[in-house]
Amino acid sequence: MTDLGLNLSAWIRDYAYALRWQVSGLLRGPDPQAYRRPDSEEPTVLLLPGIYETWSFMLPVADALREAGYDVHAVVDLGYNGGTIADMADLVEEHIRREGIGRCVLVAHSKGGLIGKLLLTRRLDTDLVLGMVTLNTPFEGSPLARLLPLPAIRLFLPRSPELAELGASHQVNRRIVSIYGRFDPHIPGGSHLEGAHNVQLGSRGHFLPLGRARVHEAILEGVRRVSHGQAAG
Repeated sequence: MTDLGLNLSAWIRDYAYALRWQVSGLLRGPDPQAYRRPDSEEPTVLLLPGIYETWSFMLPVADALREAGYDVHAVVDLGYNGGTIADMADLVEEHIRREGIGRCVLVAHSKGGLIGKLLLTRRLDTDLVLGMVTLNTPFEGSPLARLLPLPAIRLFLPRSPELAELGASHQVNRRIVSIYGRFDPHIPGGSHLEGAHNVQLGSRGHFLPLGRARVHEAILEGVRRVSHGQAAG
């Protein structure tokens, strides 16, 4: 099959996957406490989902992290993550304070990576947030945001004020591991981030990679790098 055919197939399966997990999250209502390992000696991991995704959208990633021994926190207050980047970052900071979290690593999908980068910028001079591992985050935005004239989507425009402000924070990129695939229908330009540790896999899709074992391995390796201060390079 040609690349065009593979990309079209991935696009269809991508949306089918997203729909399945949205429905599953509504029906299952997983307990976030089931992913907690408060006695873990590893840094705490906070999950930051993408736009219009609840934390349960990242359950396959949460499973992999829990099995690897991490204390995994779902920031339930984010809801469907439809607010501004700054407002969502405020909710994550409030969760950190309320739960008394010390050293932590952020694991983010899509928009969650933008929220996480803002948190890193705010905490640049502290060891509270050690770093972040992202999957398919539109650091440079996406031209497709023009197709949906919704306030929550317009922040993804390549020249939006929010992205311009985040883009100016180059110093935090060294604490980020950016993982992305061969084809992402939502981010045509990809998720390469200058100064970060970039990992390109052979995966296709924006949502599908969340359920791929190879992607889970890359996320776990990214968390280990960040935990030891080796994100960039």
